[in-house]
Amino acid sequence: MKKVIVVILAGWLIQSCGPAKPKVDDSAINNPIVVALDLTTPSDDKVAVVVDPGRFNSESETFRLPRVVQGTYSVSDFGKYIEDFKALDYDGNELSFEKVDTNTWVISNANQLDQIIYMVNDTYDIESSGGIGGEQPFSPAGTNIEPDNYVLNLHGFVGYFESLKNNQYALSVTAPADYVRTSALEDKGSTTSEDGKTMTSNYFAERYFEITDNPMMFGKLDVEEFMVGDIKIVLSVYSPNQVHTAASLKETVYKMMEAQKAYLGDINSTPRYDIYLYLSDGSETAPKGFGALEHHTSTVVVLPESSSAQGLASSMIDVVAHEFFHIVTPLSVHSEDVHYFDYYQPTFSKHLWMYEGITEYFAQHFQVFEGLKTPEEFYAEINSKIAVSMNMDDAMSFTIMSENVLDEPYADNYYNVYMKGALIGMCIDILMRKESNGTRSTLTLMKELSQKYGRSKPFEDDKLIDEITAMTYPSIGDFLKTHVEGDVPINYNDFFEMVGLINGETEVETNYIFAGGQNIIFDGDQEKGTINFTATALKNSFWASQNIQAGDIIKKVNGQDLTLENAQQVLTGMFGWQPGMEITMDLERNGEPVHLEATLTKPMAVSQSIVENPDATPEQIKVRTAWLKG
Repeated sequence: MKKVIVVILAGWLIQSCGPAKPKVDDSAINNPIVVALDLTTPSDDKVAVVVDPGRFNSESETFRLPRVVQGTYSVSDFGKYIEDFKALDYDGNELSFEKVDTNTWVISNANQLDQIIYMVNDTYDIESSGGIGGEQPFSPAGTNIEPDNYVLNLHGFVGYFESLKNNQYALSVTAPADYVRTSALEDKGSTTSEDGKTMTSNYFAERYFEITDNPMMFGKLDVEEFMVGDIKIVLSVYSPNQVHTAASLKETVYKMMEAQKAYLGDINSTPRYDIYLYLSDGSETAPKGFGALEHHTSTVVVLPESSSAQGLASSMIDVVAHEFFHIVTPLSVHSEDVHYFDYYQPTFSKHLWMYEGITEYFAQHFQVFEGLKTPEEFYAEINSKIAVSMNMDDAMSFTIMSENVLDEPYADNYYNVYMKGALIGMCIDILMRKESNGTRSTLTLMKELSQKYGRSKPFEDDKLIDEITAMTYPSIGDFLKTHVEGDVPINYNDFFEMVGLINGETEVETNYIFAGGQNIIFDGDQEKGTINFTATALKNSFWASQNIQAGDIIKKVNGQDLTLENAQQVLTGMFGWQPGMEITMDLERNGEPVHLEATLTKPMAVSQSIVENPDATPEQIKVRTAWLKG
């Protein structure tokens, strides 16, 4: 990155700070914290932030940017994106401070502090260059500062005083007047400059949590607003090359969320839900981490712009469905660790199996329950999760892993919350259906927990499993104590037997990257810097029809060189391939060139999966029907 040049405009300072505060000895504890962001004059992709906390009566104060943010379960260190930090007194003089660590500044003579000023660097640019000494935020948790797009995950811009995390916040964002701007934060109105070139939008937050929980997107956006039942959906899309639009995704999101609403039934929901979709074009400064980060009433999604319309729609269903179901947990059901989250030294709940696992289970189960997927497609997804989870530590206590998720060896097993965590949800669901003669389920259990607790009342971490046992059946308690608290691997066949399923083979639709499930068909040679087909490719019907051979080195794809350095970009583009497209590929086989020209056909793969037992008993079929269709 270029060396930062800090320019603070005097006029902007006057506008953002207002008149001088009277020099009285009032404590800042009762004042709203006033924060101003200026998006009109970014310097080297950096934004100036002014923080006015009100008057302190203390000798020193600690100011921080989050080290960890909710929903990420990893260290982000947003303080390392802060530059040219200044603390000013009421006469504009700089006060002394000590930078204690990456995220912490301790300000001396705090009773003279008027405001803090600093520059914020975005994370998307730094992702691609290896970053500043260590881990980088997951892209959907990151920030973007570009002339036509600002991803404002506010935890990357706005810090907090350790003593004032529960203070109200008054936030203003000044941007070019022609920018589209979306935010779920309470809107307190906007003012336009006299020349009409800039507009300042004003927002209100009850406490710092609301700042971090309500992302924004500004710039050249495409926005669609529509109602799903009594929920207002705001879909904001940034597609740098205008490949996709909010209008083209509206029907997919509407049908998905309509099905989710039907699935949830009378469980309490939010009156508004925001979806911020950033489509990465694969350029050097574009984000590389695809997925989403949930907030209580919104989600930030990053996906490849090269996706086909069908591929993007499919990704949105899988990704956004998961995030939306977080309105059940942790929004309505959460522990004290979540409710009183510490952004600097967080403690973690034991129950990631519920927050992420149950949520991921709902995201898959609702699709078969509401007819968006066939049972066979649902079984294939379950089978895939089992296969992936078996490659992780299957004999690790889930509650111990959850509580220590930042540390090894637990951090390396975090991804299992989306695999085995979802399978835990499935097992509980099957048990609940069997025990209740089809009348209760994992979803009804979560509804009961929501009624007992809710948004404002956290549960005690150590008591949850005993409470669930008391609310349900001894078999549920035994399962949780053995396979969630305990370290005994789950025998999934025991649960499949309850619903008349067995292991078998089935033909499944796949894509041009995999041969069913998680079986990728490519491999790389680090020493030679090449990508080649593996024997798995022969299980993909399209590649088998082209007579490719295991070990064929792929030199070019549609005329573009393929190397280890650009493999992610090129192979990601193949996710957008659709039957009927014409493609070319240049291979090297045993030192000889091979040129391939083909019309894409639908790729299929014969895969080991879960199938319905033709000899299932009426009782098994009854439980299966209740499980899949209610």
